[in-house]
Amino acid sequence: MHTFLPRLSALGLAVGLAFGLALPAQAQSRTATPAGDDIYQQLEAEKGVYNVYKAYFPSRDIARRAAVTFHAQLLESDYAGGFLVMQLDEREMRQLQRFGFRFERATEFIERRNRALTEFQIERTRRIAGQPEPLSIPGYACYETVEETFSAADGLIAAQPTLASWVTAGSSWLKTQGQGGYDIKVLKLTNSAVAAPAGTAKPRLFLTSAIHAREYTTAPLVLEFARWLVNGYGVNADATWILDHHEVHLLFHTNPDGRKRAETGLSWRKNVNNNFCANTNTRGVDLNRNFSFEWNSTAGQGSSGSACSLTYRGPSAGSEPETQAVQNYARSLWPDRRGPGVNDPAPADTSGIHIDIHSFSELVLWPWGATASPAPNGPALQTLGRRFAWFNGYQPTQSIGLYPTDGTSDGPSYGELGVAAFTFELGTAFFQSCSVYESTVKPGNLPALIYAAKVVRTPYVTPGGPEVTALALEGNASGSGVAAGTAVALSASATDARFNQTNGTEATQAVSAAEYTIDTPPWEAAAVPRVLQAADGSFNSATEALAGSISTAGLAPGRHTVFVRARDASGIWGPVSAVFLNVTPAVVTQLPEVESNGRPALAQTVSVFPSLVNATMDTPERSERSDTDFFRIELGAGKTLTAVMTPNAGGDYNVELLNSAGQRLAANFLGTGQVETVSYSNTGAASMTVYVRVGYGSGGKGPVDGRYTLALSQ
Repeated sequence: MHTFLPRLSALGLAVGLAFGLALPAQAQSRTATPAGDDIYQQLEAEKGVYNVYKAYFPSRDIARRAAVTFHAQLLESDYAGGFLVMQLDEREMRQLQRFGFRFERATEFIERRNRALTEFQIERTRRIAGQPEPLSIPGYACYETVEETFSAADGLIAAQPTLASWVTAGSSWLKTQGQGGYDIKVLKLTNSAVAAPAGTAKPRLFLTSAIHAREYTTAPLVLEFARWLVNGYGVNADATWILDHHEVHLLFHTNPDGRKRAETGLSWRKNVNNNFCANTNTRGVDLNRNFSFEWNSTAGQGSSGSACSLTYRGPSAGSEPETQAVQNYARSLWPDRRGPGVNDPAPADTSGIHIDIHSFSELVLWPWGATASPAPNGPALQTLGRRFAWFNGYQPTQSIGLYPTDGTSDGPSYGELGVAAFTFELGTAFFQSCSVYESTVKPGNLPALIYAAKVVRTPYVTPGGPEVTALALEGNASGSGVAAGTAVALSASATDARFNQTNGTEATQAVSAAEYTIDTPPWEAAAVPRVLQAADGSFNSATEALAGSISTAGLAPGRHTVFVRARDASGIWGPVSAVFLNVTPAVVTQLPEVESNGRPALAQTVSVFPSLVNATMDTPERSERSDTDFFRIELGAGKTLTAVMTPNAGGDYNVELLNSAGQRLAANFLGTGQVETVSYSNTGAASMTVYVRVGYGSGGKGPVDGRYTLALSQ
């Protein structure tokens, strides 16, 4: 039995070492080269890279911007120690010196790296000698391989074929050459049984990940998001409505050929196109400098024309099959809603979000990256970016860095089409330890992706409004359920304050209103909004507790969805949150009239709540008097009695609440065929007797035409 150590190399390798890998003594010695093993030779080549430095930064702001511009050179970060570890040539060092960086050789890092690389070679030799190939990335059990990722997605499709399906977007470079390779596959998630309203399309969220092969955390996070959605359907109300009303498109492995190299411990960034810097560890094209929009537009500052550079842009715009797959897929998802000019904004109601998941640097980025000028939708992008960064704690910023970048993945989505586009830089390492991924990266970023799925309908508007949190229904209303006719208390919090304010300040507004709808989301024309109240009686702060009561009268038995949203003082409605409301058949109490008309003292007592009384209006007791039915209830201190009377279609019956002295407490007189609801709260310290009076006005009478129901709850 072997212990497989985390596989780290000249660049991505750094991270596992930074977390204190303990290597066996034999890892420090050279090993025999397995014949014909090119990976072994490439690991050996990485041990010969010595232009690795501690780059001491003058400020954290400069360091974060350097992490954007020099992301390809970044190996690890120590913000507390005041330095970044970077692999740099002389030109890059001069560029950083202009911003106040100073350098010293990262001797300790190089030694740790080489010890780990030797151990990876030893483990590789053992496997070649007959040991079984590991099923996951050695030392990183939390990260699925390319094959494991596809297999996990296959499992989701098999379990929920109505919710999940594959779409083939293109082919990897190796596959185009007939040398193996992979399909570029997108997992499409939506409830195919629920159509968008006529003349519309479901809003679409598109996530791409692992475009740089060595960024281990990226594809697993996106796979976890897929699991949350599919496994949560029918269990979690938010996952359910997102899949019913939106589409989520997940490209786990944008660069699967390169990812297979990175799974061996090599610090592989680019694709594997062997036409450029052939037969080396740095061959291929940087896919995130190869997109057509503004390709090679920054006079060599934002990408490289050198084939061996880690930021090599490729021979032409969109030259690589992986890039073509992403561009074409994005264009298939959304219409072009941005004008041809660089300063033309997309309309505020533009739907859709594209997030490209990278690591590392703990950043949330948005366009532009090729210029310091804000994008024409910059304020709205900044608002949403600061919302995302509230969840993961990352620094939200425009993606310009110290120098510009060009040919990046937000080009087709935002640059061409006007769709809101972001980049997440996850965590603190390319080869992030599983402990950090599980405790920090995943729990911080999964809620940000869920938020994106909620606001994708109008991402330039909705993030400006309050978010509803802590949504709950009392008792077992979301569990075993409540009987029809029961009034259910709803509680929640609405807040406009959840912005990351570490890089500038986002204005917040007071919450000014809140509402809920049942079964129909509020953006659909058939929705019937019902008002929620501020629990303290007044909407006047950026965070408010919400309260309300939901009548279940008239709701069919089964599961219902309650959609809740809040509005701020500027008039912007925030995203919807939802909770399930489960309604069981009411407790049916057969209570025909038993008292003589007009004699409350003989009224039938109702003691089980909720109850659904089935009764009838009889002929008048005397020619000068109409029928009147009474039902007696003991109303507890602090309780509220609600009576909902549903007459036959032609009946005009009235409902009143009286005390034992015959004084009217509440009443409703609506007219023929109308459902009438009355309520009364006992604010006293003791219980009291309440009589529900159903009186005849006009219409049907007798055991057939005079039937009505009375739903009683307290």
